[in-house]
This record gives sequence, structure tokens and C-alpha cells, in this order.
Amino acid sequence: MEFDLSWILLGLPLAFMLGWMASRLDLRQIRLENRDAPKAYFKGLNYLLNEQQDQAIDAFIEAVQNDPDTSELHFALGNLFRRRGEYQRAVRVHEHLLSRGDLAQSDRHRAQHALALDFLKAGLLDRAEAALLKLEGTPFEAQARLALLANYERSRDWALAAQVAEKLDLAEPGSFSPRLAHYLCEQAATLAAQDQYGQALEMLQKAIQKAPEAARARLDLARLQEKMGLIAVAWETLTEALSSTPSAVPLIAQPLAHLALRCGHTPKTLQQLQDLYAVKPCLDLLDALVTLSAASDGPTSARDWYARHLEQEPSLVAASKWIAGEKLEHEQFHPQVQRALDHATQPLLRYRCAACGFEAMQHFWQCPGCQTWDSYPALRVEEL
Repeated sequence: MEFDLSWILLGLPLAFMLGWMASRLDLRQIRLENRDAPKAYFKGLNYLLNEQQDQAIDAFIEAVQNDPDTSELHFALGNLFRRRGEYQRAVRVHEHLLSRGDLAQSDRHRAQHALALDFLKAGLLDRAEAALLKLEGTPFEAQARLALLANYERSRDWALAAQVAEKLDLAEPGSFSPRLAHYLCEQAATLAAQDQYGQALEMLQKAIQKAPEAARARLDLARLQEKMGLIAVAWETLTEALSSTPSAVPLIAQPLAHLALRCGHTPKTLQQLQDLYAVKPCLDLLDALVTLSAASDGPTSARDWYARHLEQEPSLVAASKWIAGEKLEHEQFHPQVQRALDHATQPLLRYRCAACGFEAMQHFWQCPGCQTWDSYPALRVEEL
């Protein structure tokens, strides 16, 4: 059977036509998909701007399905899941990104950072720590260290927090020495509770070297020295703190007054506190003066300090304390009046966080509300 060349001549144009039609169909499909992806993306963005997160998530899921290779859509979707508290879905999105072999190195670091944030928000601190440690040497290193610092604070791992704070202190422009001093004080408190006084003293001395202007280390050191029976040494520590940390004088005054009474340095301490009070009167300094004056001049003369304070400051707290030691014309009503005054002054004796406004009857070095360090002024609410 002879082969007819006419069939080839007829088949070539037909094959060319079919190939051309197929390519046109492919191009049309690509154009439609590319048109659908931006449309879904912008629709999701519109929902997001209108704070309609459910609809935004649906739109971004549609966009990811149309264009599964677009990393930006994955990042947007993962961040939305995290903001909504759907941490497992956010983790899956970012782990899917990290599993891709074609992902750029910058996007890989970004996905690793986003995954660490997912774990942090979910409270999975161990997995968050492992994810953050992988960011050493990347553009996200500084952010990872700050997150690690917060992570170690939440878990109260002060030794590791101190290591990270030292790295940040060397690398970052801001100083982390005050926070590092707090971590050393926390470690010292743990050691002191275990009766390891020698190591606790070393930690506190190191904290003073790291942040000489910080008050906590000196106050904790004096407290530890007093616990060890070194009353005179503790008094010297707080006496030095009066000049080295003047902003903390209200916190130092009362402990110093009690130590002065125990070691026989009442006159000297009384004079020191009087000089400080003349420059800047405050309630805690006033109470310390009353304590020392009562020991040397008697309780009647001591209460005169409250009257002097009222001449300078309109203080309800000082007025209440002055009335408590006075005999009223209708003395039978004194207990009721005093009870009402004490009730009214209780909120005025609190400390208030300057960062979040959280109030407490005791002074905190780290706010229980917002976890900010050194956000509590040494003054009472009435004095702010």
C-alpha cells in the first residue's frame, strides 16, 4: 500500500489549527484565573477595611485556592486567623509556607517569625521558644529576642531572660540594664528563699553594678542584710540609696527609719530625712519622720508633723492621721468619724501604674496588669 502524501499536507494545517486553538484556550484560562485572583484579593481587602473578618477570610481562602503559589495571600490569611484567635489554622498556613521548597529566603524568615507569633498567642511557650531561636542571625533577630524576653518573663525563667537581656543590651541602641537588674533581683529572691544568702548577695551586688541608679537592688540588698542580722550594714546600704536613687526616697524612708531605730542612728537619720522633706515633701517620708520623732520627742510632738504637712499640702491622708491622735470636742463620735476618714483615704494611698492605670495598695516593680517594668511611681495616688 502506497503512502499518500496528500494526507500529510492536509494533516499539518489541521494540527497547527488545533494547537493554536488549544493555546488560545490556555491563555484565556490563565487570564480568567489571574483576573479572579486579584478580584478575590481586593474583595477580601475591602471586607478587612470594613472590619468584616469572617467575609475577609472567605475571600482570602478563595484567592489562595485560585493562586496557591502566592505567599502574600498566605501571610494575609495567617495573620487574619491569628487576630481572630484561630491559632491552629494560622499555624497550618505558616507551616505550609515553610514546607514549600520554592519559597524565597526572606519569605521563609518571615513565615518563621509569623509561626512563632502564632505559638506565643496560643500560649504554647515551648514551641514558641523553639521557633524564635531559629530566627537568630536573620533580619527578625531583634524582634525574636524581644519576644523571647517576654516569653521567659511569662514563664519566670529569670536566668534565660537575663541572658537575652545582655544580648539586647549589647546589640540594641536602648539600654536593657534596668531590666537586667530586675532579673538579677528575682534570681536573688529565689536564692534567699532557699537560704543561699551568699549567692543572693552576689546577684544583688551585680544588679547594683548593672544599674546603679535603680532602687530595687539596694532595697532588696538591705532587706537581705537585715534578714542576716547585719542591721548596721543594712542601714548604711539604705543611707547610700538616699543619694544614689533620689526618686525612690518615699520607698526608702520607712525601712530606713526602722533600721535607724534598731541600730541607734535615730538623730542622724532624722536629720537626713528632714533635709529631704524640706526639698520635696511626701506622705511616706512624712510617716518616717513621725516614726523617728515619736522615738526621740514623744508621740505628741511627732503628730505635729502632720499639721506642718497640711500647711504645705492639702492632704486628706495627713488630716486623717492628725485627727486620729487628737481629742475632739465630741469625742464620743470620734470612732465613727475616724472610720469614715480611713475609708475615704484608702484609695488615695494606692500606687497607680503610669502605663495602664492599674492601682494597688503595694508598690510593684512590674505592673501586674500590663507587665511593664518600673511603671509605678514611688508616690501615692493623692500625690500624683
